[in-house]
Amino acid sequence: MTTSVLSVASEVFPLIKTGGLADVAGALPLALAEHGFAVRTLMPGYPDVLKRVGRGKIACRFANLFGGKAEIRAVRHGELDLLVLDAPHLFDRPGGPYVTPAGYDHPDNWARFAALSKAGAVVAQGAIAGFSPDIVHAHDWQAALTPVYLAVSNKPRPRTVVTIHNLAFQGNYPSNIFADLGLPATTWSIEGVEYYGNVGYLKGGLHAADVVTTVSPTYAEEILTPEGGMGLDGLLRGLGDRLVGIVNGIDVEVWDPQSDPAIAKTYSARSPKARSHNKRALEGEFGLRRDDGPIFAVVSRLTWQKGLDLVADACDDLVERGIRLVVVGSGDQMIEGQFLAAHARHPDRVGVRIGYDETLSHRVQAGADAILIPSRFEPCGLTQLYGLRYGCIPIVTKVGGLADTVIDANYAAASAGVATGIIFSPPSAPALIEAAERAHRLYDDGKRWRDMQICAMNADVSWRASARLYADLYRDLIKE
Repeated sequence: MTTSVLSVASEVFPLIKTGGLADVAGALPLALAEHGFAVRTLMPGYPDVLKRVGRGKIACRFANLFGGKAEIRAVRHGELDLLVLDAPHLFDRPGGPYVTPAGYDHPDNWARFAALSKAGAVVAQGAIAGFSPDIVHAHDWQAALTPVYLAVSNKPRPRTVVTIHNLAFQGNYPSNIFADLGLPATTWSIEGVEYYGNVGYLKGGLHAADVVTTVSPTYAEEILTPEGGMGLDGLLRGLGDRLVGIVNGIDVEVWDPQSDPAIAKTYSARSPKARSHNKRALEGEFGLRRDDGPIFAVVSRLTWQKGLDLVADACDDLVERGIRLVVVGSGDQMIEGQFLAAHARHPDRVGVRIGYDETLSHRVQAGADAILIPSRFEPCGLTQLYGLRYGCIPIVTKVGGLADTVIDANYAAASAGVATGIIFSPPSAPALIEAAERAHRLYDDGKRWRDMQICAMNADVSWRASARLYADLYRDLIKE
């Protein structure tokens, strides 16, 4: 018997992506299909999304959804079953999903994502003929009001799940928007959406949801502490066993070095030496001096959270140790400037591309020897999973999902043949340099490095195990 799920997300790969949320929202529904769950995903109708998916069939209309008419359009995109919220007054504008072309937050983001949540609640309670979901799964603060609207509707409702992808982003807005949310006065409380005198979207969703998940078991533990809880640790501790950590997977068909059309030469764990063709291509693309030393890579938002200031500070030390560096990303202008300055000092040892390019990230993972991920906190992280898949050895801090998905090449793990990367702590430039030196020594021992690459490439980074855990969680919810 097929169980119906409504997923509500602000971005879905491959249609729109700013981070790992999109990858999860795009891949998890497909993985759940193997467990008897039919997932429909509600997402905003950004201009680029509507251009790619077409107009579809109108499944639901709103006479006034936060200031204008809106429609939900049912479309298929590949294997994804989508419900696209076509609300031009909210989403038909230039810029990214959350920011203007100048890089500032859209001033009405509070209304845009309250509308997404309100639409999710209306659909969840039968607004679309023939669709009555058993589970509603809301992703992050942008969809977190969905279970709040459901909880106050006084109608039968499906069971609800909220997933925290990154607790640092909570959707907190001034109290003067509360009257426009259409919520009863009773929700302006400590057990509702009130949060230190503001409106807290994620905070309200955490209270209202039947279950809260995070994207790795270790992160689920870290957010229970004052240091990791971002002001919500008390609420999260109060959830008890309603808080569950399930590590993310990746789409192993999109990320597959055996068939990836973006890379110079395909390869597998059975033919790891073929990676060298991609390394030579990467040297050429970034203008790096060709030699036999390792190439370490960064593919990331260049932010404090990601610890990329540590890599920028360590650039000269890494180059002195014979390591070349490839950087792809954007973010903090100071960090961007540090990397550009490092490139100016070492033009044939440090290659930099400011901006994000999905196809280029495939080529970097296929050609670099190691990927640097020195995050100060990391709910899950997908970059290290791509690295494992491509034999690009992750060098990571011992936090969150990084600690859950990488096996450090200590003596015991290396001797047992199970090591897949390098883990270090604390997140500091000296610790990073020490980890890089350790990786360089392993690289110089060709056989040990090759064995670690093969072990990494054989790791199961798919959604298979995690989708099973979500399926079990959904079934337990329905039984209650």
